[in-house]
Amino acid sequence: MVTSKPVFPADRHALYEQHGYSAAIRSGDLLFVSGQVGSRADGSPEPDFAKQVQLAFDNLGAVLEAAGCGMQDIVDVTSFHTEPETQFDTMMEVKNRVFPEAPYPNWTAVGVTWLAGFDFEIKVIARCPAP
Repeated sequence: MVTSKPVFPADRHALYEQHGYSAAIRSGDLLFVSGQVGSRADGSPEPDFAKQVQLAFDNLGAVLEAAGCGMQDIVDVTSFHTEPETQFDTMMEVKNRVFPEAPYPNWTAVGVTWLAGFDFEIKVIARCPAP
């Protein structure tokens, strides 16, 4: 029987408590990571868009690390963008630093009208190595 357990990064930010959700749920060797945003430790959005995207990836990395995974273990990505036409190039610069070479994960980008004060969110599924 596969059990599921919540995963939180070492410096878990305020949004998890404020909104009552887990950073990720590990079920067997799969890790389902909640949408990560460019939030500061107090839960507020980073106002600079490029820094907000980088911080979202940094927050994602911290969740993966807490589960014993890394960016190389990501198999599926969904990203959410409030203004895809104007934000895409900036997001791609950060994405290309994080995933510099193939194999790349699956990726779906979705334009949205609201992200609770944020402009970018990234959610992933990863297959983590055995502990």
